[in-house]
Amino acid sequence: MTSTGKSLERIDRLRRALGEADAVVVGAGAGLSAAAGFTYSGKRFEAHFADFIRQYGFTDMYSGGFYPFASLEEHWAYWSRYIWINRYMDAPKPAYQNLLRLVQDTDYFVLTTNVDHCFQKTGFAKERLFYTQGDYGLWQCSRPCHQKTYDNYAAVKRMLEEQKDMRIPGGLVPRCPVCGEPMSMNLRADDTFVEDEGWHKAAARYADFIRRHERARVLYLELGVGSNTPVIIKYPFWKLTARNPHAVYTCVNRSEASAPREIAGRSVCIDADIADVLSLLTGAQQGGG
Repeated sequence: MTSTGKSLERIDRLRRALGEADAVVVGAGAGLSAAAGFTYSGKRFEAHFADFIRQYGFTDMYSGGFYPFASLEEHWAYWSRYIWINRYMDAPKPAYQNLLRLVQDTDYFVLTTNVDHCFQKTGFAKERLFYTQGDYGLWQCSRPCHQKTYDNYAAVKRMLEEQKDMRIPGGLVPRCPVCGEPMSMNLRADDTFVEDEGWHKAAARYADFIRRHERARVLYLELGVGSNTPVIIKYPFWKLTARNPHAVYTCVNRSEASAPREIAGRSVCIDADIADVLSLLTGAQQGGG
């Protein structure tokens, strides 16, 4: 934004678009969770992984997750902490709560590449969520020998409680109940990603929502979506807005807020902190604006 005044003007345009919309489709990327305090480096990383930092020189949580540990016991010691703080602990800032307050009285659906489950933990309706890239709270067979996922809460909690010297007991290494191979995270990293029954049902609900609202006054609200996987949220939102003359596209993202010329007249691009924007929007609503 070139000035605070222009930023506030665009936030007000977004507030009006929210009020006028028949439906809201939220497209959320990693920037939204970062705005909620789920950062993968700095003090939060150092507080939970000081021993791994000393041993391996890790600079951030994400890159540490790709390290080829010498044993599965050490691999799962690292990943059990990773899962716990990013999936089962609550986000320290209220970005998701503020977003829910903005859309809860509207017909909404959420499409997200985030895998930290923040939407459902905050209170967003499960049937209105599509996690396209997986869930930190799920495991799958690493082969995979079958298309099923498994909840990992109890196993991860035990790994945390029983690990020592950056290793878990060998008996806690998760293995596939069908073939006996090691389990892996249900995260889309390659062609082994398992799209289970729940994934396909969520995909179908999202497709149906888009079909039912294809000519309605829809607000496509993109939050924190970067350029790593634009084909999942960003490009489809542009195309859907272009096809529907009643639709409005909004992008809120620090240093990455833009829209193509074809829909510029029905776009609101806000280059600002997502948490600040959501806070201002909820404050405006509370004030009866």
